[in-house]
Amino acid sequence: MTIPFNIGVLQLSMEPVHETLAMAKACEDAGFDAFWIAEAYPWWRKHSFEARSSTAVLAVIAAQTRRIQLGWGIISPYTRHPVQIAMEARVMQDLAGDRFLLGLGASKIFMKEIGEGEGEKVGPATVMRESIEVVKGVLKGDAFHYEGKVFAASVPPLKPDAHTPRGIPPIYVAGTGPVLQKMSGSVGDGLLTASITTPAFVRYSKKNLDEGARKAGKDPAKLVLGSVIVGSIGRDSTKGKEGAREQAAMYLANKVQNIKGSADVLLECAGLSFEELRPIADAMEKGGRKAAAKAVTDDILRKVCAIAGTPDECIARIEEYRAAGCTHIMLEIWGDDRTGQAKLFGEAVLPHFKK
Repeated sequence: MTIPFNIGVLQLSMEPVHETLAMAKACEDAGFDAFWIAEAYPWWRKHSFEARSSTAVLAVIAAQTRRIQLGWGIISPYTRHPVQIAMEARVMQDLAGDRFLLGLGASKIFMKEIGEGEGEKVGPATVMRESIEVVKGVLKGDAFHYEGKVFAASVPPLKPDAHTPRGIPPIYVAGTGPVLQKMSGSVGDGLLTASITTPAFVRYSKKNLDEGARKAGKDPAKLVLGSVIVGSIGRDSTKGKEGAREQAAMYLANKVQNIKGSADVLLECAGLSFEELRPIADAMEKGGRKAAAKAVTDDILRKVCAIAGTPDECIARIEEYRAAGCTHIMLEIWGDDRTGQAKLFGEAVLPHFKK
C-alpha cells in the first residue's frame, strides 16, 4: 500500500500563540490534512520575531483541534535530550492521539545559534540515529537502558496500570544532505526536506530515501517524503505571489548567512547561485524582509518553484511536486490575511486533490 498524498501547512514558532492557533484552526476548517510547527530560533529577533517552543505551541493547538494531523516539523536533539523529547511526545499523544507526527532534525542553524555540534567528533547522523533509538525505546514502555556515543538513558518499564498511551508515533527525519536522507529511509518513517525545496530536489531526495530504505530491507513505497514549500494564493496572480516572494526572501537570505554548505545541493537543484542571493541577504540585513522581497526577481521566484499565484497556478505546481515523488506538501503560507488564504486554498485548490 502506498502513502496517500497529503497537503498540509507548516508555520514557524515565531509568532504569538493565539495567532498560530487561529491559523491552525483555519487550516483544519479549510480541509488541510496536517498542520506542522517548525521550531524558530533566536536569529529571527533580528527581523522583529521571537522564538517560541514549538512543542508547547503544538500542545495548545492539539487541545483545540479535532481532525487535523499535527506535526513537529522539526525539533532538534541538540536542544532537547531524547528522553525529554519522548516525554513531550507523550503529551502530544495524550492530546492528539494518532494525529501526532514527530519530526526530528539536526537543525544546523540552531546548532550554530547555541554553539552545539561545531567541531565535535560525533556528527549529526550519529546524534540523530541515537536520538531516534532513545525516543523509540522510551515510548515503547519496556525497561530501557542505553549507552551511546552521545546519549545515555536508563528508564524503568511502565507498570500495567499506568494511565498513559503506549506506542510510537510516526518519526520523520529532516535532512538536506545524502547521509541523513538515506538514514531517514533506514531508521525513520520518512524524510522531511527544507524550505526552498523544488521538484528537482524532491527527485534527488527520493533517490536517497529509497536507497536507505532498500538497504534496511524496507519498502520505499511505505515511506513519507514531506517537503517544505513557500507559498501564497490570491484570485489575482501577481497579488497571489506577494507572500511567497517575501517568504522566499527570508529563507534565501537565511541560507546565505547561516548554512552555506548544507544548502549547496538545495540551491543547485533550484538553479540558484550564492551570487544571485547575496543582494537579497544584504537587503534583509539593511532593510528587513520587505526590502529583501523587492530584491527577489521574477526569475528567482520562478526558480524557487513556490506554490503561489491563482488557485489554478497552485494546483499545477502541487501536481509538479506530486509527480516528482513528494507525498506530503508542507506549505508555508505567507503574506496578508493568511487565514483567508487558507480558506481560499480550501475552497479552490484542495478539492482538486480530494477527488
